[in-house]
Amino acid sequence: MGEVQTPRVPPGQFVTDKWPVLHYGPVPRVDLGTWRFRVFGAVEEEREWTYEAFRSLGYGEVCCDVHCVTRWTRLDNRFAGVPARAVLRQVRPLPGARWVMVHAEGGYTTNVTVEDLDRDDVVFAYEHDGRPLSPEHGWPLRLVVPHLYFWKSAKWVRGLEFLTEERPGFWEAAGYHLRGDPWREERYDDGLPGVDAGRR
Repeated sequence: MGEVQTPRVPPGQFVTDKWPVLHYGPVPRVDLGTWRFRVFGAVEEEREWTYEAFRSLGYGEVCCDVHCVTRWTRLDNRFAGVPARAVLRQVRPLPGARWVMVHAEGGYTTNVTVEDLDRDDVVFAYEHDGRPLSPEHGWPLRLVVPHLYFWKSAKWVRGLEFLTEERPGFWEAAGYHLRGDPWREERYDDGLPGVDAGRR
C-alpha cells in the first residue's frame, strides 16, 4: 500500500507565489532607539527589552506555509527570529494564564492561547527568506504562528499580555474566529459575517 499523503493546502485556499500586503491602518514609522518589547499580566516576572536585547534572547528558523483568511496560501516561507519559547522562559506564565493578547503598533491586538504560542515553530521574526522583513510585512518584528490563519501573526508586534480569561483582539471583536485554525476553516465567529477589509 502506498503512503497516505497529507495535504499542505487547507480547504478553501488557493496557492500564490506573491505575498500580498494586507493590514489595517498605515505602515508605522518605528524608531529602534525608543522601541521596547513588553511582557506583562499573569506572569512570574514582567519584562521589557530594547530591540537589541530582545534579539539576543535566542535565534530560531522555521520554514512554513502561510495561510491567509482571505483564502490565499504561500508555500515554503523561511522566517528567522527569536523563538517564542525563549520569551516564555524569561517571564514564566502563571498556572492560570491560558491566553495571550498580542499587542502591536497602533493599538492593534490579536489573541492566541498560550498553547498556540508555546510551540517549536512559533517565532518573533525579523527576517523572511534570508532578508530583513520589509516595513509592509512587519519590520522590525512580527509574530509568526504558522498553524493559524495569518492575521494571528501580528505585524509590528510590541508586547504580550498574559491573561487568565480570554478576550478578543481587534479582528476577533469584529467577528473573526477566536482561534483561527485554517484546517477547520475557522474564519469567522458562528453567526457573524466578519469584516471584509485588510488583514495583518
